[in-house]
Amino acid sequence: MRALLIHDPKLLFLDEPTANLDPEASKTVRDFILELKKEKRTIFLNTHNLDEAQRICDRIGIIKTKLLAVGTLDKLRERQSGRRTIFQVDRISELIVAAAKKLGMKNVEVEGNKLTIDVIRPEKENPDIVEAILSVGGRVESISEVSPSLEDIYLKMARS
Repeated sequence: MRALLIHDPKLLFLDEPTANLDPEASKTVRDFILELKKEKRTIFLNTHNLDEAQRICDRIGIIKTKLLAVGTLDKLRERQSGRRTIFQVDRISELIVAAAKKLGMKNVEVEGNKLTIDVIRPEKENPDIVEAILSVGGRVESISEVSPSLEDIYLKMARS
């Protein structure tokens, strides 16, 4: 289905297009924007709804009184300098937490049997963390990586 607009503009500026809309109307507007995007139109979307920006935008500019960053979501995540890895273990012990901290890991959090650790290079650090857990008798049941959302990125940049 081709999106129809008066005068068929190639460039659009949309200011808070889903503000104050109910969820169904917001989805209709987002779907319409995505149809316009498929037609290779240039769309500037101004929004405080960071989840919406994350789902729609190819490039994102973060502004807080001035322009803080511009880039794809992946590039903004890289600038974030770090990701979070969640290690599900059979049981958490002080030895396991100490082993992770001994590797120089920052921001080690424990919740139930989950050990959440900020990592910079997961491909290098995650195997080292698994080895450290195993070396003190822990058993790793699963590992998952959590990428920061656009909201996480915005909040970190806006506060620094």
